Amino acid sequence: MPELPEVETVRQGLAKWVSGRRIEAVEVRHPRAIRRHLPGDVHFAAVLAGRTITDVSRRGKYLWLPLDSGDAIIAHLGMSGQLLMQPADAPDETHLRVRFSFADDGPELRFIDQRTFGGLSVSEGGAELPDEIAHIARDPMDPLFDDEAFVAALRRKHTEIKRALLDQTLISGVGNIYADEALWRAQLHGTRPTDALTKPVVRRLLAHVRDVLGEAIVAGGTSFDALYVNVNGQSGYFDRSLDAYGREGQPCHRCGTPMRREQFMNRSSFSCPRCQPRPRKPLR
Repeated sequence: MPELPEVETVRQGLAKWVSGRRIEAVEVRHPRAIRRHLPGDVHFAAVLAGRTITDVSRRGKYLWLPLDSGDAIIAHLGMSGQLLMQPADAPDETHLRVRFSFADDGPELRFIDQRTFGGLSVSEGGAELPDEIAHIARDPMDPLFDDEAFVAALRRKHTEIKRALLDQTLISGVGNIYADEALWRAQLHGTRPTDALTKPVVRRLLAHVRDVLGEAIVAGGTSFDALYVNVNGQSGYFDRSLDAYGREGQPCHRCGTPMRREQFMNRSSFSCPRCQPRPRKPLR
């Protein structure tokens, strides 16, 4: 599942290629790709034709493209969604779901989604912030993110620290990979109880979250297969810099102890047994 760095990489590419361009036509090739747009594919295409994309914004793992009408296109990549810029005469991709052509006859915007878990929709009046994603918390790369409010809210929770990092109503954009990386840097096990953490520890963890996300954005995100790419079809390379995720049995980059893998919410967590000891009393 793409996390903040991957989605931010796509946002930056889209901002370069589609901001200020007028949509000529929209072709919906698979209705599931716009299943969240309840009026259907005909309405989706009609309401967007002739509209100009004014910007490309992001909240957590969601993108929205404000329009000159005051509405916005919401995009969620799901597990395999791609937003690619392609020449109009380029062959159609096997899993092409939605095509946007522009009045300037320049490159098309194509939504490709092999597994069709992602999707597009139009938010009426959502140019500033669509109501559909307003419940999602700001992410730590947002200039308006409130560090001290986050520290206080996290310490009020009675949960495990990794679960808190994945709570999109508390802090958005952090997924399984980057949570493991930040926890490794902070030398915290993911099951540490949040209400037992001191303010300095939470602030230090937040700083590591920011560092990890920032470095991953510079690297274009993390790509383990060909499903995640930027708008030019290129893969990210932060996987080369991972210290925790996916490194079971490999030596810890800090102390040399073999890294461990543990089950976590039908996924996996990776940590160092020595640097990140489990809490003595598990959370109940």
